[in-house]
This record gives sequence, C-alpha cells and structure tokens, in this order.
Amino acid sequence: MIAPHLAVVLDPDPSRARDVARDGVGFFLGLPAYRANLLRLGFGDDDLAAGGSDRLIDALVAHGDIADVALRVREHLDSGANHVALHVLTGDDQLPLRQWRDLATLRPALPALRQAPDRP
Repeated sequence: MIAPHLAVVLDPDPSRARDVARDGVGFFLGLPAYRANLLRLGFGDDDLAAGGSDRLIDALVAHGDIADVALRVREHLDSGANHVALHVLTGDDQLPLRQWRDLATLRPALPALRQAPDRP
C-alpha cells in the first residue's frame, strides 16, 4: 500500500497560496528529521530558510485550482500510489468545507486519472 500525504491549497493566486502553505508546513521545516530528508532529496539550506523557498513549497504543496490539484494527484497515482490523502490548508481555523466539496468533484474522475495498474 502506497498512500502519500499531499497538502493542498485551493487558491489560484500563487503568492497567496504559498503564504498559506508556508503557514501550514513551516513547522516541519524546523524538525531535524524532516530537514535531513529534504536535504537528502536535493533541497539546500536556502530552500529551508524563512518558511521555505518557492521551489520547496511548490514541491511539497499542491496549489492552484482544482485542475492543478488533479494533476498533482495524477503524478502520485502514475508513480504507483494506491491512494493519495489530501490535507487542505486554508490559513484559518475553520473547517475547509468548501474546499472538501470542491475536491470531492475529483472522486468520480480518479479511476480515469489512474494510469498505473493496481497493486495486489
């Protein structure tokens, strides 16, 4: 079973979306194990500073409209994931009901998004 976690910000404005993403993932950048993994994956100290570079945030968090998120989900499925857990970041303390409803529209299309064969 391969089930990656994908943080999501549904906002078509890249600057606003990255700000929300930084608030959502910035904590992890201070944890030694996460930092070590990101450095091992090719990110540098500059990428990990000040809440994360745009390059790092773009790699860690799917942002944009629903089609942009669908493309990121497809990348995971095409790479062999069986499931993709989406974690909606909003920048506030409210339940992301609107975003969950929007993301639910992807559900019927997911079988069509999957190109990799199912794993036993």
